[in-house]
Amino acid sequence: MAAACVLRHLVRLPSAAATVAASLPPRRFLAGAAQFQYIVVEKKGAKQNVAVIQLNRPKALNALCDGLINEMNLALDSLEQDPGVGAIVITGSEKAFAAGADIKEMQTRTFQECYGGNFLAHWNRVSSVRKPVIAAVNGYALGGGCELAMMCDIIYAGEKAQFGQPEILLGTIPGSGGTQRLTRAVGKSLAMEMILTGERISAQEAKGAGLVSKVCPVEKLLDEAISCGEKIAKNSKLVVAMAKEAVNAAFEMTLTEGNKMEKRLFHATFATDDRKEGMSAFVEKREANFKDH
Repeated sequence: MAAACVLRHLVRLPSAAATVAASLPPRRFLAGAAQFQYIVVEKKGAKQNVAVIQLNRPKALNALCDGLINEMNLALDSLEQDPGVGAIVITGSEKAFAAGADIKEMQTRTFQECYGGNFLAHWNRVSSVRKPVIAAVNGYALGGGCELAMMCDIIYAGEKAQFGQPEILLGTIPGSGGTQRLTRAVGKSLAMEMILTGERISAQEAKGAGLVSKVCPVEKLLDEAISCGEKIAKNSKLVVAMAKEAVNAAFEMTLTEGNKMEKRLFHATFATDDRKEGMSAFVEKREANFKDH
């Protein structure tokens, strides 16, 4: 939840020239459906079946303002309904995935406004998307940026990426899942250290702690994330959604309850045409042709 402004004494903000060079012009979302100011959305991959959402606030190190979150949620809603998209990648720039929330927007908020308006509730949309979401993290993923990455299903990191929850330095705590998801990902001790001190960990440390699944060269990160998305997208979207639901249940249920849910979903695959096609293709030694049915 901490923003780029907390980094002024920690990191050097880009120069005006570098900012202009790094800036990406807003593009139309998926064939002109909507104009976005803070994100860029494109379809990638050989079959154009992986959607890439790129955060585009270079002057603010992709700080997560309300407008950016609303635009990202609109894009996610649309991609959920797009039958041609099998996976989604969320990324930023080489300098920053997202350096946190926009502190200027929340600086003057009162308790009554936050509690009464359920402040930040709409930030959780990423975690409820049924299609797989991959975070491709280069540079800073701090505060809300780290929380956003952790809402995704898979995190790939560039070798210079840094993760942290520095809200304590602003006199507050994470407010969009940082205390919960980070603890589940890296364990109590490291989560406590990061949250109570505000210190960051490197991509390599994040990989060792289980926060990310792969560390890539900076220039190859996005391609690697798209490649992962393509591997997912070639499978049955229906069964992929079931598999994702089963894995996520592991964080919410006891082992006994989770196993019961897994069994129900496993049995449910036998009601799909894609399960029949997948097993038939295996027996016949050919590539499966899934129809998402």
